[in-house]
Amino acid sequence: MKPLSGLISLFISVSLWAAPPKLPFYQLNATQLAVVVNRNDPLSAEIARYYAQKHDLKAEQIFEISLPIDRSWVSEGEFAVAKAELDAALPVHIQALALAWTKPYRVNCLGMTYVFTLGYKEGLCQNSGKPTPASPYFNHTSTQPFNDLAIRPSMMLAANNLTEAKKLIDRGAEAWGSFPRGTAYYLTTSDATRSARAPLFPKNQTLQHPPVRIENLASDALSNKKDVLLYQTGLTKVDKLETLQFLPGALADHLTSYGGMLTDSSQMSSLKWLEAGATASYGTVSEPYSYPQKFPHPQVLLYHYLAGATAVEAYWKSVEWPAQGVFIGDPLAAPFRSLSPRKQ
Repeated sequence: MKPLSGLISLFISVSLWAAPPKLPFYQLNATQLAVVVNRNDPLSAEIARYYAQKHDLKAEQIFEISLPIDRSWVSEGEFAVAKAELDAALPVHIQALALAWTKPYRVNCLGMTYVFTLGYKEGLCQNSGKPTPASPYFNHTSTQPFNDLAIRPSMMLAANNLTEAKKLIDRGAEAWGSFPRGTAYYLTTSDATRSARAPLFPKNQTLQHPPVRIENLASDALSNKKDVLLYQTGLTKVDKLETLQFLPGALADHLTSYGGMLTDSSQMSSLKWLEAGATASYGTVSEPYSYPQKFPHPQVLLYHYLAGATAVEAYWKSVEWPAQGVFIGDPLAAPFRSLSPRKQ
C-alpha cells in the first residue's frame, strides 16, 4: 500500500469533535465475516448464498436466526431471542456481520445494525430526539473490533429483490483493491437544517496517494458525473441520481430524518443510493433531529476508507451516536485495500 499522503490534512481544517487517529493497518477480511440469514425470509437465504459465492465464504460462515417478516420492526423481546441464538453459534474469530435482509430494519426505534452490534438499550425510544450513547468504535484505531472492543459491526445486505442484491454484491467484490481515481463530492444544499454537516466537509483538494479529488459544492443536486467515489448531502430527496456513475465501492448518504426507513419512508430511502449504484449507505430509522453526531462524519468516513478500511469499518467508525441508524450495503467493499479479501 502506498503512503496515504494528505489524509491527516483532512482533519486540520474544520473537524468539530474528531481528531486523526494513528493510521491503522486494516486487516478485516472475508474469513472474519459472518452472514446472518433470517430463516423466515426466502430472499434472505438467496442473498446469503450469492454473497458467499462472490466473496468466497465457507458454508460454516452462514448462520440462521428467526425474525418476523410481516413488518418493518421487531420488539426487544423478539430481537433478544434471535440475538441469543446467534451469539451462541458465532465463533470468536468472527469480527463483523452481514445481515442478509431488508425488513425488519429496526427494533422499536433503534436501527437493526445498531442492536446487533451494540445491543438493545432500554429507554432510548422514550425521546428519540435526544443525544444517544456514544459508540466505543467511533474513530477508533481498532482493526479487529471483536477482539479489541467485544463488538461486531454489522451492515445489512439490503435490497428489494435478488437482482438488485446481486448488483450490489458484484460491486462490492469488484471494489476490493481497485484503487479508483474518483472524486468525493460534498454538497451544501439550500436546506439549512439538513446541511448540519456542512462545517465538517473537507476543503477542496487533490490527494496523491490514493489519487482522490475532493469537491465541496453549494448545490441541491450533483449531476452528470462519472467518477463518484463518495457523495454526502442533506435533503429529504436527492434528485438526478440517474445521471451519475458510481465507482465500485462508492459510499453515499443524505442527512434526513427517515432515510433509514428502508421500505416505508415518507422521504427518500437510503436504498435509493444502492439502486443508483452506490455500494454502501446509511440512514436513520426514527426522528434523530439534526444532530450531526447521529450521521456519518464526512472527514472520519473518508479518512478510514482511504486508509484501507472495509465499508462496514469506515461507516461504523464515522458515526458517534449510531443508535437510530442503519448501515446498508456490502460490508467487505474495500477499494483501497491491497491485500486479498481472504488474507490478513
